[in-house]
Amino acid sequence: MSRRGWVLFLAMGVIWGVPYLLIRVAVEEITPATLVLARTTMAGLLLLPLALARGHLRALLPFWRPIAAFAAIEICVPWLLLGVAEQRLSSSLTGLLIAAVPLVGFLLAWTGSARLTGSEEVQDPRRAVGLLVGLAGVGALVGFEVGSGDLVAVLALAAVVVCYAVGPMILTRYLTPLPGLQVITVSVLLTALVYLPIGLAQAPEQWPSAAATWSVVGLAVICTALAFVVFFALIAEVGPTRSTVITYLNPAVALLLGVAVLDESFSVATAVGFALILVGSVLATRSSRTRRAQPGGEPSASVGSAASAAATAASVSVATSSPPPDTNSTSSERIANR
Repeated sequence: MSRRGWVLFLAMGVIWGVPYLLIRVAVEEITPATLVLARTTMAGLLLLPLALARGHLRALLPFWRPIAAFAAIEICVPWLLLGVAEQRLSSSLTGLLIAAVPLVGFLLAWTGSARLTGSEEVQDPRRAVGLLVGLAGVGALVGFEVGSGDLVAVLALAAVVVCYAVGPMILTRYLTPLPGLQVITVSVLLTALVYLPIGLAQAPEQWPSAAATWSVVGLAVICTALAFVVFFALIAEVGPTRSTVITYLNPAVALLLGVAVLDESFSVATAVGFALILVGSVLATRSSRTRRAQPGGEPSASVGSAASAAATAASVSVATSSPPPDTNSTSSERIANR
């Protein structure tokens, strides 16, 4: 990997590990709906000039239904639920549990989602073992680190994980021919429109503290708008497959920041659960030696998260074809998060 590739890789690992910390700080003073509105509005307005400059926005019109579905599943629903979950759960625990996204992505692919992914995975026993190992890690975290009063938060986080696993599948199946930046920009702006009424209605009567305000700005500018631009550059520099490795770096960053900045707890159960999830994700998302592709379908690679772009969000979907020639990547080659 080139020096520029390493710089982009490390930048993305940090950028998509930070959102959980910022969300935790923001939701102490701002409702989740208002947070989503502020984040998507600022990020969308920053991305719009780039999308307009690159053109091809009209090409998205025939695909408005899958774009709307992608926006709802990858951004609109999970970003709200992340805020709801972090009103109860620590940022570090949230980041670690989100690392289970690749496990859910593999489970969906293995249990008959070929219609959605456009391919059919050969059942590899090693990947099944990875799923079980990863689920054991999730069980360790939930069993030892989550209190009895946090059930709603855990269920919200489970829904986020499912959304982050399904969203990239929609990209791969229905939006592959479209330019990625334009799809993401439209999706973010659609989410802002959805949350405009409720976000304004729930806006705080007094201006939030500096910590909460800067957390919202950081989420929008750095963890959403800048994150997508940098990730497209990373794909162009090192290829889509290598880019997915940041999936395993993001939770570590979230854990370190939560412990160092917010003084969140770090126990043996946290370490064991984190290790099991990472090992399970690596095994579950490794490429099979053989793969049965459906006619007209393109093989799809692993799906993972970050914390999104945002979206978050983070989840990763990449094509196994050659890397794109420039940063205007097609939709099946990027993340949509955190």
